[in-house]
Amino acid sequence: MTTTPLIRRHAKDGVLAALQDTPAVLINGPRQSGKTTLTRECLPDVPYLTLDDATQLAAARADPQGFVRRLDRAIIDEVQRAPELLLALKLAIDQDRRPGRFLLTGSANVMSLPTIADSLAGRIEIHTLLPLSSAEIAGRESRFLHRAASQEWRDAQTHGPVGDAFVEQILAGGYPEMRQRANAMRRQAWARAYITTLVERDIQDVARIEDAGRLPELLAILSTLTGQLLNLSQLGGQLGLNQRTAEKYVGILEKLFLVRRLPAWTRNELGRLIKTPKLHFIDAGLQGAIGRASGELLARDRQRLGPLLESWVFGELLKSIHLSNDAWFISHYRDKDQVEVDFVLESPLRTVIGIEVKAAASVNAADFKGLRRLRDQCGSAFISGIVLYDGEAAMPFGEGLWAVPFGCL
Repeated sequence: MTTTPLIRRHAKDGVLAALQDTPAVLINGPRQSGKTTLTRECLPDVPYLTLDDATQLAAARADPQGFVRRLDRAIIDEVQRAPELLLALKLAIDQDRRPGRFLLTGSANVMSLPTIADSLAGRIEIHTLLPLSSAEIAGRESRFLHRAASQEWRDAQTHGPVGDAFVEQILAGGYPEMRQRANAMRRQAWARAYITTLVERDIQDVARIEDAGRLPELLAILSTLTGQLLNLSQLGGQLGLNQRTAEKYVGILEKLFLVRRLPAWTRNELGRLIKTPKLHFIDAGLQGAIGRASGELLARDRQRLGPLLESWVFGELLKSIHLSNDAWFISHYRDKDQVEVDFVLESPLRTVIGIEVKAAASVNAADFKGLRRLRDQCGSAFISGIVLYDGEAAMPFGEGLWAVPFGCL
């Protein structure tokens, strides 16, 4: 098997900058997303310790202060496996606040774990590393948010594949290991092994549950429900679980960066907490592999393509947001008339960009119905409405409205 060339991660510059002025830096993200490779690029001459090693893990759990005391600087991989270390790291940093002492990684949302949530407040900077973005794979910078906010679409051409080649790119996903698999069958085998690893090891680091074996079945069901309103009672019923347990299990999958709830947008920000969210996989390739999708199947059944496309766009938008210096809020729009917009991006200044996803090579005025409704709701706060489509060039559709190729994302 040929070796995949090393791909430059967009997060690297931010991590390097943080190491210059912050005692501890945490790279959070799903297992196999490239965190270890990135840490060793950033600090090539610093000792590397992984808590996937049984001996290192046992030592860290038995005597966390002693484990940290012997370290001047270090990379500590998979720190969520020994949350006791975080308090020991806090004490070590309080005694010596040199920047760049510790570079940590976590395959679970470490700072959401109740035992360590406040241990390193003010002492750590957190960076999220999701699977590879399409811009990283293509060797380009990520400029979508800037272009969307400034409407720099005139004469914009796609940089990526279209048609069947674009579908294959989505199915290949963003996990470096998964991308090396030659076909859908091999990607599905990788996904099964990946989920097994999570069930047998990582889930127990996040929560103590008796029936972790139900989680692969839950993921398979969720792969068919992406882009839909999340009904936890109905979801639990399909698995023989009550709503509270279904909520807990979905929360675990969120902590492992596999799926994420997408809240509903309203002008009343408090109302977002009570409106029904949607759910998306963070990596569309993993979603497709779990759902046994292939290019041939999607060519025969185009209904399956729409949810995969939406998850792909969601993942790409999340990656762009994590790189941004601005705290963008991402949500979906759905009103009482069932008029919808797939994604709503809201800036810290409360300006709004609407994004609709269309699994077709052409766009018409009717495709902007939801975006026009959103524009009416937002008034002057509305910057732009975008229909992403499988074409090659950006086209204007009225003031602030654009059809933009998927490749521009």
